[in-house]
Amino acid sequence: MSFLSRIFRTKSLDRILRDSEAPGQSLKRELGALQLTSMGIGAVIGAGIFATVGQAAAGAPDRVGAGPAIIISFIITAIACGFCALCYAELASMIPISGSAYTYSYASMGEMIAWIIGWDLIIEYAIGNVAVAISWSGYLNELLRGFHIGGTSLEIPLWLRSDLQTALSCRDILSGAAQDLLSQREMCGALLEGAPHLGAFPVVMNLPAMGIVALLTVILVVGIKESAWFNSAMVLLKLVLLAFFCVVGFAYIKPENWTPFSPGGWVGIQTGAAIIFFSYIGFDAVSTAAEETRNPKRDLPIGLIASLVVCTLIYIVVAIVLTGMLPSSQLNTAEPLAYAFSANGIDWAAGLISLGAVIAMTAVLLVFQLGQPRIFFSMSRDGLLPAYFGRVHPRFRTPHVATIWTGVFVAVFTSLTPLSWVVALTNIGTLFAFVLVCVGVIVLRATDPGRQRPFSMPWLPLTPIWLAGLWLAIQGASGSSAMTPALRVQIGLVSMAGLVFNGLALRGALARTPIPYWIKTDLALAGIGACLYLMDGLPLTTWGRFGIWLLLGLVIYAFYGYWNSKLRHEVRVSPR
Repeated sequence: MSFLSRIFRTKSLDRILRDSEAPGQSLKRELGALQLTSMGIGAVIGAGIFATVGQAAAGAPDRVGAGPAIIISFIITAIACGFCALCYAELASMIPISGSAYTYSYASMGEMIAWIIGWDLIIEYAIGNVAVAISWSGYLNELLRGFHIGGTSLEIPLWLRSDLQTALSCRDILSGAAQDLLSQREMCGALLEGAPHLGAFPVVMNLPAMGIVALLTVILVVGIKESAWFNSAMVLLKLVLLAFFCVVGFAYIKPENWTPFSPGGWVGIQTGAAIIFFSYIGFDAVSTAAEETRNPKRDLPIGLIASLVVCTLIYIVVAIVLTGMLPSSQLNTAEPLAYAFSANGIDWAAGLISLGAVIAMTAVLLVFQLGQPRIFFSMSRDGLLPAYFGRVHPRFRTPHVATIWTGVFVAVFTSLTPLSWVVALTNIGTLFAFVLVCVGVIVLRATDPGRQRPFSMPWLPLTPIWLAGLWLAIQGASGSSAMTPALRVQIGLVSMAGLVFNGLALRGALARTPIPYWIKTDLALAGIGACLYLMDGLPLTTWGRFGIWLLLGLVIYAFYGYWNSKLRHEVRVSPR
């Protein structure tokens, strides 16, 4: 067998399902459709709706905002995620095993692609959770700031809620003379003056972030059922608080704040959609719990699609109320929902919203901390990671080793890296995973057309073509120059693939022959195109960091995963 054949060997679906039932390697099935939907809502509704919605609506000096048209931005992003959710639902119902996109890639595109996507998913779950934990710490401090004991605020000292990189960069900021860095110099001065030092080295840490990660790690080790109930309770509470924001805020809506509806034109809407993509990250975490679902063939598609629909409706209603309470230009704050109440003189309501943000992010942390260990667990079961990470707790039947090490990784990096470094990486890693999941649907339909598909992604003919045509028409009507040559090439390639697939379908229909199953994948092609469009808008520095991360993963695969793969050893010992 050649080297290329070995690194692109696939693992059959039958083998994947059989391995999951091996003694000591199976997980406890406890989750139903309602719990999966709650898990998806818990992962999606978090930092996005409580933070990025304001930035997307208001814009910044270097970008235009969507204004009240942020509603359209939410719909555009939801449609893109919806295409991917349908692909996830088909694969998850076929392969109800832990590992999400990693497992699907192993079955469809081969071992090295599976390793790449498994390594990439660390960006979405573990590194993404670093960002959420840092944000959680900030909101907790904002909540505590309003409480006083003996006239002293309970605000957490700056050096106990910061990171090492920020502290080290503060020396350069303090030595600068630019007046526009005045607020940063004030923050840096307070940080370095308040922090203890080991010689000239400042000692800083994000203690709240480390504490919440440690607490959730313990909960996840105890058991998936207990974790799901904990998540459901937090989801219910934060939905009540978001409903409170909408009901109370409705009385303070001023219709004139909705004019102009789209101050940035289509460019502003497009920019807003790119920013709020972070608001939708997490719905695919439902698929990582496939092996712990009682009836995955029915419950997984329900959980994936229902959570996405519910979250989109909530986002739209909150955006309508928020942009009606204040002019969108005033919403570029870290906590726009709380600020909207404060600006209208309702400070007590602002405190409740800050509490809601803390609860929302706790639920996100829980679901992401649940997802990452199960990917490590699946990779260990295949031999691509040491068997140590595949250990299952004898009493709780959870992947406790992978869960603990994931908690350690996230907790440590919350004190090492700033928020800005990890958010962009999370976006590109997630989009890359979505692309491969859509490709996996097409490949599996071509290579295993007879496989039972309890949920089959519907076929809407010419979807890529009419979507591309609609997009180009809107761009032309708005006079937008946002579409780059590279993006035009991407849209053209996806549209050409759609024409080829639909041409084959038309040929089969005219010849009155059955249409091959893999041809009916227009929605998967549309998902690929939508993800490439969003990836095209990311800065080059993010692409560079993403490339370095993937290169590091390939080095680990070359020195460990390739040589220890169980599938490789079976091929070597099999009779010729």
